[in-house]
Amino acid sequence: MKILAITSCPNGIAHTYMAQEKLEQAAKEMDIDIKVETQGGVGAENVLTSKEIREADGIIIAADRQVDLSRFDGKRLINESVREGIHNPKLLIQRIIDQDAHIHHEKNGNKHTHDEDEQKSGLQMVYQHLMNGVSFMVPFIVVGGLLMAIALTLGGNTTPEGLKIPEDSFWKSIENIGSLAFSFMVPILAGYIAVSIADKPGLVPGMIGGAIAADGSFYGSEAGAGFLGGIVAGFLAGYIAKWIKNIKIPKAMAPIMPIIIIPIISSILVGLIFIFVIGAPIASIFEGLTTWLKGMQGANSIILALIIGAMIAFDMGGPVNKVAFLFGSALIAEGNYAVMGMVAVAVCTPPIGLGLATFINKRKFNKGEIEMGKASFTMGLFGITEGAIPFAAQDPLRIIPSNMIGAMVAAVIASIGGVGDRVAHGGPIVAVLGGIDQVLWFFIAVIVGSIVTMLVALLLKKKETAVSPADIDDSDSGITSSFMGIDENDEKDQTTSNVETQNSETEEFKVFDKNVITIENSNISRDEAIDKLILNLKQHNYIDDEEILKEAVLKRESESTTAIGMNVAIPHAKSNVVKQPVVAVLNNKSGVEWESLDDTQPKIIFLIAVPNDSSDTHLKLLQRLSRTLMDDETRETLINAESTEEIYRILKEI
Repeated sequence: MKILAITSCPNGIAHTYMAQEKLEQAAKEMDIDIKVETQGGVGAENVLTSKEIREADGIIIAADRQVDLSRFDGKRLINESVREGIHNPKLLIQRIIDQDAHIHHEKNGNKHTHDEDEQKSGLQMVYQHLMNGVSFMVPFIVVGGLLMAIALTLGGNTTPEGLKIPEDSFWKSIENIGSLAFSFMVPILAGYIAVSIADKPGLVPGMIGGAIAADGSFYGSEAGAGFLGGIVAGFLAGYIAKWIKNIKIPKAMAPIMPIIIIPIISSILVGLIFIFVIGAPIASIFEGLTTWLKGMQGANSIILALIIGAMIAFDMGGPVNKVAFLFGSALIAEGNYAVMGMVAVAVCTPPIGLGLATFINKRKFNKGEIEMGKASFTMGLFGITEGAIPFAAQDPLRIIPSNMIGAMVAAVIASIGGVGDRVAHGGPIVAVLGGIDQVLWFFIAVIVGSIVTMLVALLLKKKETAVSPADIDDSDSGITSSFMGIDENDEKDQTTSNVETQNSETEEFKVFDKNVITIENSNISRDEAIDKLILNLKQHNYIDDEEILKEAVLKRESESTTAIGMNVAIPHAKSNVVKQPVVAVLNNKSGVEWESLDDTQPKIIFLIAVPNDSSDTHLKLLQRLSRTLMDDETRETLINAESTEEIYRILKEI
């Protein structure tokens, strides 16, 4: 018997790994082969392969957040909460053995089932459909734009009207291929919006509607309805096709519905609606928008650049970024390259700027961030804004404003310099390939914007928390200093509070301290226990402010209890008042009044406190602690310990 499982909790921390450990323990006792994929806060680990899924006798999902089930089509599947995985792992496994589980079927081959889609808001679904169309559209613009740019660069001749390629030139054929690629843009956009809504039956009416939108001759317009018309046509085709799909029909007609009936009827309806009702009005709106953008000069152009730069850098590849990118890339086909020029410089300044910051002043970044800086800089050269995301995730209040200010400056310079981008992409790579107008101004914008991002980030960012010599214990089996971000090359430049060592990679960082381990026997509440732990940290100079840390701990408790059951609680928090990562421990023989997953009162409590800029340290500690505490013998030994030295010895082994 081979069983696969996925565990995941809302925060992706302790419960995810507790459920994994319990399922693995139960399977071992029942002599069952099991593999558990964890979808935790540090990402998916132990990922299930296609071969393993094919060979599995059943799937157990123990999760409190949405898990993609499309991999498991046709497999026997149980979908329960993460609590069931922790408290009833044997029951879940036995249900697979007894075949007390349904066979999972994907509806219409879609990745998400209808029930999963209903849980999303209308706005989320609209955005999802739109981005599906954009993802298929962009490669056509990139290929078309680059081919045309290369052809003009290598085969163009200067004329009073600009660069022109002679009709008998080889490069004219390359330019024509690029133009053809561009012509697919609106039909592809509309077609794949419709596919996202109605699956394959939406493709034909969507593309036909998109083609009509792009060709104004159908409804008496010279310009056509452009990408706005394509978006409308895509949604119209998708929902018409979906409506027809839901009509009850005789079984004999079912096989021809998706390939004949639905495409024909929906294509006719979409075409007629566009030609006689909405085509001309949308074309007028699009023509007015294009004229307005082309006419933007001076202050108006700068305002637009500020908006574009801010949107691109705000969420670095998220919804706001994608809206600005779609706006710029769709206008390329209309001959307006200026907006995409603003986008092209804005997309690369955050990753390049943050990469430069890690090169210029390493003392403000930990070792992990310095390594990320190299990758971020490289991604920026290729116009990948997402390279800045790891920095923003760790320190959003400082990094996001830095990104936005730098990108806005770059976009304004691009606007002033008349930078144009003929390709739906950005970064220096596009300029190298010949897709940029006013290349000199492009590089000035990128360099200045990146330097501004770097300077603002360094100005706002605090110095990376250092480790004092008193914190080093050669006998401690804790977390290495290199894991905590101490760079051997930087130590000689640090203040006296830093580690001075001959070999920093072999010394270990002490997250457990006997001085902050307490044993008592008293009837206390959750808040009183937290107060005792925090006071102990303050008395031993691990934190600056008790109230701020308590507020952070209780804020985390308000999301869901950290009393994980089996007489254990692991409260945790990140705060700028914490000087260095530390774990305070309270052993209360009477148990603490605390809302617990299994209604047991915690008798051993671990308070994990880390600085704000400590990356995923607390996730690693939570994972290690929660998995170790699933071992009944280790847990009971900690609870029954009679001295702080005994608890400290056990924790060192963890």
